[in-house]
Amino acid sequence: MVAGLIIFLSVQPVAARPWVEPQTFTLDNGLDVVVLPDHRVPVVTHMVWYKVGAADEPPGKSGIAHFLEHLMFKGTDEIAPGDFSKIVARLGGQDNAFTSQDYTAYFQRIALEKLPMVMAMEADRMANLRLSDAVVMPERDVVLEERSARTDNEPTALFSEQMRAAQYLAHPYGIPVIGWRHEIEKLTTEDALAHYRTHYGPDNAILVVAGDITAAELRPLAKQYYGPVAPRGIPARVRPQEPPQLAARRLEMRDARIRQPIWQRSYLAASYARPGQGDPPALEVLAEIVGGGSTSRLYRTLVVQQGLASQAGAGYQGDSMDLSNFILYALPRENVEIAQMEAALDAVLHDIQQNGITEAELARAKTQLVASAVYAQDSQQTMARIFGAGLAVGRDIAELVAWPDNIEAVTTGRVQAAARQLFEPARSVTGLILPASFAETAAAKAPAAPAANTSGKPAEETP
Repeated sequence: MVAGLIIFLSVQPVAARPWVEPQTFTLDNGLDVVVLPDHRVPVVTHMVWYKVGAADEPPGKSGIAHFLEHLMFKGTDEIAPGDFSKIVARLGGQDNAFTSQDYTAYFQRIALEKLPMVMAMEADRMANLRLSDAVVMPERDVVLEERSARTDNEPTALFSEQMRAAQYLAHPYGIPVIGWRHEIEKLTTEDALAHYRTHYGPDNAILVVAGDITAAELRPLAKQYYGPVAPRGIPARVRPQEPPQLAARRLEMRDARIRQPIWQRSYLAASYARPGQGDPPALEVLAEIVGGGSTSRLYRTLVVQQGLASQAGAGYQGDSMDLSNFILYALPRENVEIAQMEAALDAVLHDIQQNGITEAELARAKTQLVASAVYAQDSQQTMARIFGAGLAVGRDIAELVAWPDNIEAVTTGRVQAAARQLFEPARSVTGLILPASFAETAAAKAPAAPAANTSGKPAEETP
């Protein structure tokens, strides 16, 4: 949902918004540049997005994209290992980086007058990263410790890994971004350099600068610092695709560290980058109506009216390059059988499939989605992230800017059609994470399967 929100601001009357529409150009070496002017303060957010993520890794090398993100701070001939962030801090700025399934991004927030310095540094490591075992091997230990702290020692994180692995049989989205431990342990300096040489170049990158600058002002700086970086001839992104899911999948995980059962279900869903596979705007509205807060169908039914759950909700993330997920979750109250709660939840979904939604629900969902954009409008960095993430997965600026219009165009009929296509039992993965001592009887009683799609049409294949 968040991926489209901030774009609302780009189509409002000038007096109502702080930003103008995006300005773009492309350098001769293939670097795409997006400028998001915001002249309220003399500060800019400078981001470089590489169109490569965990889903683009070679088999057996899981975690290499994230590992290289760490190693990009280990120096060039001009900057000593570990000094990049120190220099940014001395300039009065902040910097960081992140890796997803579809992209890797590096950013600095800095005073406008210091922008040329961080551009020079970022262009330098785009072309001249230097790695050796002396810096790579200790950083591999850091990544392994990160996995221990954030995943291996967090039962819900381990559960999420298992859910994704069960959802994606062929597509690499089923592999965690940080990587499987046994494969991280074998990553080498040459693995990191091979990933860098294959994917890191101006012809596989997007430069996004948001802040007190225009494209006319940024263009000469981009040419000066990034223009000399030679293109690498990046290979096309070719990934295994998910086969049609023909059977519902269920899994159960127990962990002594868990105190309360957690129920979750995911469905394969279309993404904005693959609009031919479904209706992403309708899915955003559907997620808001089904599980978007205290007014949602799930919360009102399971928590307020029937008292079966202490929490319940839904979420949809449509900004992936390939197929995405629509997720439902609920936490059963003490002494409530999970099967009873699940049956009540399925009844909510079935009702939407059969009877649709009301015009009042539709209007409220649209208002909430657009209001979220308004609340986010003061974050310069958020705006840069929204455009960068969208472009990195193959969306275009015109489509991003049109997001609020696309949301407003959603009808009750489209939402019902999306629910009929999406909520097919055969396309679902349902998971339980339970305390180690949880009673077998409550966990073992599975509800009857909900009614199948009654639209009269076979469900379309989702990627």
